[in-house]
Amino acid sequence: MSEPFLIGDAMTGGYGKGPDILHDCTIAVDKGEIAVIVGPNGAGKSTAMKAVFGMLNMRSGAVRLDGEDISTLSPQDRVVKGMGFVPQNQNIFTSLTVEENLEMGAFIRRDDFSDTMTQVYDLFPILKDKRLQPAGELSGGQRQQVAVGRALMTQPKVLMLDEPTAGVSPIVMDELFDRIIEVARSGIPILMVEQNARQALEIADKGYVLVQGRNAFSGTGQELLNDPDVRKSFLGG
Repeated sequence: MSEPFLIGDAMTGGYGKGPDILHDCTIAVDKGEIAVIVGPNGAGKSTAMKAVFGMLNMRSGAVRLDGEDISTLSPQDRVVKGMGFVPQNQNIFTSLTVEENLEMGAFIRRDDFSDTMTQVYDLFPILKDKRLQPAGELSGGQRQQVAVGRALMTQPKVLMLDEPTAGVSPIVMDELFDRIIEVARSGIPILMVEQNARQALEIADKGYVLVQGRNAFSGTGQELLNDPDVRKSFLGG
């Protein structure tokens, strides 16, 4: 069996000189897939994502992208290799317009990126309408669309989203999930940390339940939704 397109393999580590938060944790996603990381607060979900992106010290384990070991690369170098990362907070430039935010996303490109901008506007039509507005004036859901759009401007080979629906209404959450499915169908694998576990697993090809920085359960989204232990412990019965 070939290895997944992106894998954080047996990752153990934490921040700086602090204690380990991840313990032999493995998460992976393949082309065209949506992989979702869920679990209780403090389970290490966002930490696992940041480990894959190179934002914390790994004491053991490895990160491989398309078969290449990128464990020693900085986050910036990982972006050049094809990783798009949307953090949960402070993920847009509020004083810049929507269009300027998207242009900032194309900072590593030396080619004409107007076609990519058109694709982002097709995916998020509201952003086209508001392209000359300061991003700080947008609603929470629209800001998330800007953040995702900006990551897509790098033409990533894989897109990582940390709590993309945090603080948005259920209607906006459904709409964001629809757009995320569209991105995955275009061939870009998506690795996502999500608090709305049930809704996220419904759209997931693959799911990981983390508890205290360890893999507790993994399977397809549907398998986890149907697992009585997962339902009782993490999905409210």
